[in-house]
Amino acid sequence: MILFPPAKINLGLQIHSKRNDGFHEIETCMLPIPFYDILELTLSAAFSFEQTGIKIPGASGENLCEKAFYLMKSRYEIGNVRIHLRKQIPIGAGLGGGSSDAAHVLLALNELFSLKLDIEILCLLAAELGSDCPFFIRNEPQLAKGRGEVLSPISLNLNGLYCVLFNPKIHVSTKEAYSGVSPRMPDKTVRELLSLPIEVWPELLQNDFEDSVFKAHPKIAQLKSELEKTSACYVSMSGSGASVFALYKEDCEVPSSLKSALLAKFYL
Repeated sequence: MILFPPAKINLGLQIHSKRNDGFHEIETCMLPIPFYDILELTLSAAFSFEQTGIKIPGASGENLCEKAFYLMKSRYEIGNVRIHLRKQIPIGAGLGGGSSDAAHVLLALNELFSLKLDIEILCLLAAELGSDCPFFIRNEPQLAKGRGEVLSPISLNLNGLYCVLFNPKIHVSTKEAYSGVSPRMPDKTVRELLSLPIEVWPELLQNDFEDSVFKAHPKIAQLKSELEKTSACYVSMSGSGASVFALYKEDCEVPSSLKSALLAKFYL
């Protein structure tokens, strides 16, 4: 079985408060995008995990794909599989690639072993692996609250918008990003802001990670600044960084100075 776990971008990201459990209360809109890893699962006499493409650091057993398999193995009667992950989504990039991979292992195991688990059960399992993982079970635009796992549908009219995605080849860990933020309650929620015309998004729809991440990594700030000089109608860092995306009303030519950071171009 071959699956294509997608990346995501965030439209707005508000950090409201720090919770007693060490996590933060947030609100954001997550949107799956057509930029993928490749995941292959095959039945096997013994479990194995192989990873190619972009190298993922960590010891054996630490990858989220492996954790997803062992979680399912501990709860349900499933056999062993061989997992091959071709990593193409950069890590530490604010694109949710690791969470997407883990969620799609759950989806694949559910199908391979005919477990017939519904979406709600799969989302609960995914939440044990990471805050963004349930989003990739549903794999559609969602408003995320709590620590990111409390999801609700959101209607977006992005038809015809063209997205250009960049990564400055900087790794920003989620822990690093959160360590520099100052939680605050905004005047308007992300849902309210997304209902406004896109022309006012640059002024109002903010990613609260940007201030601290930009101070620590000026190259990311410079990337956003350069994109704001183009015809983009909205530019933002995705998640906790380091990727930055720009939305345009039509296809555009990427400035030559930014082509080395280009990851993908696509219509929403």
